[in-house]
Amino acid sequence: MSSATLDDVARLAGVSRATASRAINGGSRVSAKAAEAVAVAVATLGYTPNPAARSLVTRRTDSVAMVIPEADERVFADPFFARTLRIVTRALSSRDLQVVLLIARPGEEEDRMLRYLRGGHIDGAIVVSSHRSDLLADHVADLGLPAAFVGRPWTGAYRVSYADTDNFAGAREVTQVLIDRGCRRIGTITGPADMSAGADRVAGWRAALDAAGLAADAVVEGDFTEDGGEAACEILLGSHPDIDGLMVASDLMAAGALRTLGRAGRRVPDDIAVVGYDDLGIAERTTPPLTTVKNPIGDMAEEAARLLLAQLDGTTTIPRRVVFAPELVRRTSA
Repeated sequence: MSSATLDDVARLAGVSRATASRAINGGSRVSAKAAEAVAVAVATLGYTPNPAARSLVTRRTDSVAMVIPEADERVFADPFFARTLRIVTRALSSRDLQVVLLIARPGEEEDRMLRYLRGGHIDGAIVVSSHRSDLLADHVADLGLPAAFVGRPWTGAYRVSYADTDNFAGAREVTQVLIDRGCRRIGTITGPADMSAGADRVAGWRAALDAAGLAADAVVEGDFTEDGGEAACEILLGSHPDIDGLMVASDLMAAGALRTLGRAGRRVPDDIAVVGYDDLGIAERTTPPLTTVKNPIGDMAEEAARLLLAQLDGTTTIPRRVVFAPELVRRTSA
């Protein structure tokens, strides 16, 4: 039973070896009757295709890379990545696709990752958290590699499929919460300036202040980490001690900023109101709980998986863009 061959399957099914191979590998030129006979023979014999031989026939590896061009310490500390990986893995497992995780710092590790993508080890890729310098959208497009991005890539966005959220609108709306509360000196801790989410969120903050006729000069760049938010808030308070509102571009950074504000004796929300962004579980546990924007990671990750599968199935070759609306979540920090 365990040593059954493709010839054994073909003989029991009463078809040619080529027909048996096409039926097992999902070929279209097989009649329903023959496909059923092959399926019965496979089950009866306990036949398991040789992965290497199957790959030669189908030119498929049944593997998909999840590419994260970030330092590993950030990947494992930020719930954004854990949730994205879980959802993508679940979506692809229903198609018996194995997810290969590729984490690469900029520089030499990034070059090694690109060599892997070029090497034919995978059928496609889902890219998360791309930066301006990595040019990943252009790289995968040049390779002709089926790919989908979670979040809009900085460059080459018109060449690839991606699922994103309207970070500009979300940041503008949550900043408006501070304005409506009566804050008149509103600062921000931004995300990295070389990421589309970071740039869009600071632009939304600035648009809300401009519309209200308020100054938009209290800005410090952060790195989407808790320690980075803590350090950025220290700089912000040192240069703009009069701020009475703070929009932080991620809940992780906001959690760090709250520590800094606590040490400085600034009560939240009495002395300064604080809002974050993401709502991935951290905002509920801070003191006080954060008013924030729900980043629809689940929807984005599932859509990215669908966009990739459509390419792998050959149903589309045209890049598609899907953008989800953000959702304001009110808590006591503002």
